[in-house]
Formats: sequence, structure tokens, C-alpha cells
Amino acid sequence: MSRRVVMITGANRGLGKAIAEELAAKGWDLSLGMRRPVPAGAALVHPFEATEPASAAAWVNATVERFGRIDAIVNNAGIMIPKSVVDADEAELDAVLDVNLKGPWRLARAAWPHLAAAGEGRIVTIVSLSGKRVKAARSGLYSVSKFAALGLAHALRHAGWEAGVRSTAICPGFVATDMARGLTEKDPATMTQAADIARIVGLVLDLPNTASIAEVPVNCTIEDVI
Repeated sequence: MSRRVVMITGANRGLGKAIAEELAAKGWDLSLGMRRPVPAGAALVHPFEATEPASAAAWVNATVERFGRIDAIVNNAGIMIPKSVVDADEAELDAVLDVNLKGPWRLARAAWPHLAAAGEGRIVTIVSLSGKRVKAARSGLYSVSKFAALGLAHALRHAGWEAGVRSTAICPGFVATDMARGLTEKDPATMTQAADIARIVGLVLDLPNTASIAEVPVNCTIEDVI
């Protein structure tokens, strides 16, 4: 049988890189989308710009040309603008929605025929706990985009159910990546590790259609409701 093929956005560093390494170890063929492509072993590395409507389709076409199939996509790329919804301007709102919501939407639509054809197509969206609550005013703008991303993950779950496409939202709190280190003074050793989120992604992708998980909240600290 052909090896399963996964497309991962934002795979050049941090969480995306950890996910790529985990899935490569599990025997997946990798198609890695990056704003600035760098070689990554046997993987297909392709330019991907979440804000450009044509970028997803071009990457999907290149992936199918190389591997002949697409079994899963992992929507990992995202941006954080630490502003409240009052302080942010319209351009900043457009920016977070374009990358954090429309980027995953564009890629899912472009890959959809191949995910459906697989019979067990998988979509994993790295949402964040900010898609389930607003922790502070300065995370408000980010939360707006992540609440929308969580809704998208559930909408894709419904849209693909009959075709065997399963969609899961993974919602971590602080993960020890460069982005998180720039937002908190927490000791990285006390944060959730990228490799652990990657292991969760691997588990979700391996589950059969009859054991699908809609959301996985993950945290490095206790909260009242999550």
C-alpha cells in the first residue's frame, strides 16, 4: 500500500516542525507548506502563503503530482497580534482572520476532493485554548480569530462526515515555542512541549472513523473551566 500523505502548514519551525518530525517517524509522507521554503529531507517542501487565495490550490496540485494522494491536512500556521478588540484596527482584524481562519478554510477546500476520495481523510486544526475562552484583553483579537477557527473545525466535521472525512480541533494553552516565549514570562520547561502536541496529532490521525474526536483541549496549568 502507498504511504499516507499529510500536508502541514507552518512546518519550518516550532510546533509545525515537531508535528512533521512525529509524523515522519510514524511513516507518513510529508508535504510541508512554508512561507520561506527550506529543504527538509525526503519531504516535499512548497511555498504556502495563507493570505493568498491561489497558494493552497498550487500546493495541493504539487502534492498530488508528487505523491498521487492526500490523506490528511494539519492547519498549524497562525499569527498572534497581542491587542484588545478595542485597540486593534481593522487591518489587524483582517490579518488575524486571513491567516487563522481563511488560511485553513482555503486549504481544506482545495484538498477536499482528495480527502474525500481517501475514505478516511483527516483534518487537524491547531486552534488554541484562546478559541474556547478569552483569557485577557490583550488576547482578545487573537481569540476572535480562534473562536472562528474552532467553528470552522466543527463545520468541516459535519461537511465531511458521510465521506469519511474527520475534523479535529486541538486546543493547547502555552506551548514552548518562540511565539509563546514572546508572550509570557513562564519558564518554557513548565509549558506544554511541542513534541507532546505532535504526539496528540499523530494519535488523532491514526484513529478510525468510528473513534473520531472533535476537540482536544490541552493545558500546562489548571483553569476554572478548561
